[in-house]
Amino acid sequence: MPAANNYLTYLESEAIFVIREAVAQCAKPVLLFSGGKDSLVLVHLARKAFWPALPPFPLLHIDTGHNFPETITFRDKLVQKTGMELIVREVEDSIRNGRVEEEKSLNPSRNRQQSVTLLDAIAEFGFDAAFGGARRDEEKARAKERFFSHRDASGKWNPHNQRPELWNLFNGLHLPGEHFRIFPLSNWTELDVWRYIQQENLEVPDLYFAHNRKVVNRQGSLLAHTEFINILPGEIPEEKQVRFRTVGDATCTGAVESRAETIAEIIAEISVSETTERNTRADDLRSETAMEDRKLEGYF
Repeated sequence: MPAANNYLTYLESEAIFVIREAVAQCAKPVLLFSGGKDSLVLVHLARKAFWPALPPFPLLHIDTGHNFPETITFRDKLVQKTGMELIVREVEDSIRNGRVEEEKSLNPSRNRQQSVTLLDAIAEFGFDAAFGGARRDEEKARAKERFFSHRDASGKWNPHNQRPELWNLFNGLHLPGEHFRIFPLSNWTELDVWRYIQQENLEVPDLYFAHNRKVVNRQGSLLAHTEFINILPGEIPEEKQVRFRTVGDATCTGAVESRAETIAEIIAEISVSETTERNTRADDLRSETAMEDRKLEGYF
């Protein structure tokens, strides 16, 4: 077996071990699902972990209302294929109920508001563990996480209050109202994810492959020209051949110019890339601590 496959086997085994440990220690887990490649890999790993039974937890999608239509179509197709339960909670409802307000700016986004919707959903269903697809190569704030990332009763993350994880021993003890975010892909990279997708022959949304689309260059981010973004003075939508490295909220998810039309070509492209996928996220460019600030508020 090639060395690369040996390494992927190790990562797979580690992730499945973490998933099983979380289910053993926590009473009511859930898997946070965005329709993106990392959450797709998590679903695949969860199915492997408990096969032939279904994973003993549902999927939870926090819908900002500004998703790419391709992502929602793919989400529903996957749920139908796997037979897993899907729970959807919408930021639009949080706005309507007065829990959050729409951003009032020339460049509004709902990415930050979804933290409230997420925490409300966790409280509503009493989830005490939420699986997420975070990887430590994404952004510097991610590197402060553990596999079991403790959140207090307000859903807040304290980077100074993370528990040691020696010899793969995880501490899932928590007080009522507290919960954990569980990150089975903590030791994976973007390249590992794509190599695993190729190895397992997983289907991914078409957004990840090169296609022609009208985009707007906003501070270096190529945002899709959709009904969700305002065209600012001096901006001119242009059609380019692009693909997306992430498939989040359309108001802040930037594309990259690319000719990669297959998974093999994506792997080759990433192998020589000098930028991380988070560099395409306009919300991360708002400040140097944008990701950490959102995590402190209860973000994914």
